[in-house]
Amino acid sequence: MSSDTPGDHGPPGQAPPLVEDEAEDLLRCICFKTGPPRTVGVELEWLIHHRDQPRVPVPHHRLDAAADILRALPLSAALTFEPGGQLELSSRPAGSLMACIDATAADLTAVRDALDQVDLAPVGLGVDPWHPPRRLLHEPRYDAMEISFDRSGPAGRAMMCTTASVQVCLDAGEEEPGPLGYGRRWQLSHLLGAVLVAAFANSPFQYGRPTRWRSTRQSLWADLDPWRSLAPPGCLPPRDAWATHVLDTPVMCIRDDEGPWAVPDGLTFRDWIRTGTPRPPVRADLDYHISTLFPPVRPRGHLELRMIDAQHGADGWLVPLAVTTALFDDPEAAETVYRTVKPLAETAGPRPAPRNPLWVGAARDGLTDPELRSAAVTCFELALEALPRMGATTAVQEAVADFNDRFVARGRCPADDLPELLAPGSAGDSGHHFEGPRT
Repeated sequence: MSSDTPGDHGPPGQAPPLVEDEAEDLLRCICFKTGPPRTVGVELEWLIHHRDQPRVPVPHHRLDAAADILRALPLSAALTFEPGGQLELSSRPAGSLMACIDATAADLTAVRDALDQVDLAPVGLGVDPWHPPRRLLHEPRYDAMEISFDRSGPAGRAMMCTTASVQVCLDAGEEEPGPLGYGRRWQLSHLLGAVLVAAFANSPFQYGRPTRWRSTRQSLWADLDPWRSLAPPGCLPPRDAWATHVLDTPVMCIRDDEGPWAVPDGLTFRDWIRTGTPRPPVRADLDYHISTLFPPVRPRGHLELRMIDAQHGADGWLVPLAVTTALFDDPEAAETVYRTVKPLAETAGPRPAPRNPLWVGAARDGLTDPELRSAAVTCFELALEALPRMGATTAVQEAVADFNDRFVARGRCPADDLPELLAPGSAGDSGHHFEGPRT
């Protein structure tokens, strides 16, 4: 979430108040910036554990010391920390899949080497399997976020402090209809997104116990609060749907430089504009409000696909990045995958993701669900065919093929291996089992 926050964490300066029509126009203009898909990015979140004793919580002072070491590294990506101490690397937009992979892999090598020097390791799991939420960052944003989330139950604190993901960022697409058109890509993201949840589910444990979910992380997002984690309703065109959703979602907080931030209960941004209390909102408040919305796919000019659990293995992260990019940006694959996942809309029904039956089944059942398994098998076949056309190296293609053979073709996901890996006394008690194929 650190990367979700606009550069200025404080209250806005002097600016003219927003009016409702202006806010709607701004949202329609900034949410989908169209053109031929050219760039790709990735945001990687990692839990930080003791290298050899992951069940022992890392003391706050050791995490602070590690953060200081990491901030001194000459990284290409932006490095931030989540409220529970999770590490996040946010790549720059890259001109190709391989440019994104190469830059991110180099950054991760530096990060791993630096953490190894202090006996720590970045761990790729969707939810911390052992430790309860422990908030280490105390800033007005996170204080307000905790108050807001607590109104709906414990999922918010768990999400803030114990979850990690792979977020793939792709261009919104072309203005015109077709396989690369933004409207098609928006619809595809909400159907293919469920397949990605199921294929890469990697969080079946919480508080040291198995849950009934293969992606406990996704279940936490679905339980976050009544509005904030939902996709916009699908009955409107994408720009209209997103603008309406943003304005009709309650404000999480109202920034103030003279005390704690207000945390209104049920005040939508539209109502805030209309009432102007406790102060009139300005453009910076709208930008900040968008950063507090966490739907599975968030349009911010480009598309942020936020539904994939963090992956174990030194380079496990590159498989969802490569597969997702291939299925969206290769025109041939995009056309076929759309036809493949379109029937899933019937299973999804009218409810928005991630609370509809399709997404709930993906998080709970992974690829044991026959419909999702069939779709995933086709999607991985299409990705493997597209990757050479996109210039992916043999190593990247082999990493995707290995994942396909180990999991997808067998109707399994990474969560299905974790009970054995995380058992007391297993290799999972050290950081070494998280090593995977290197590119």
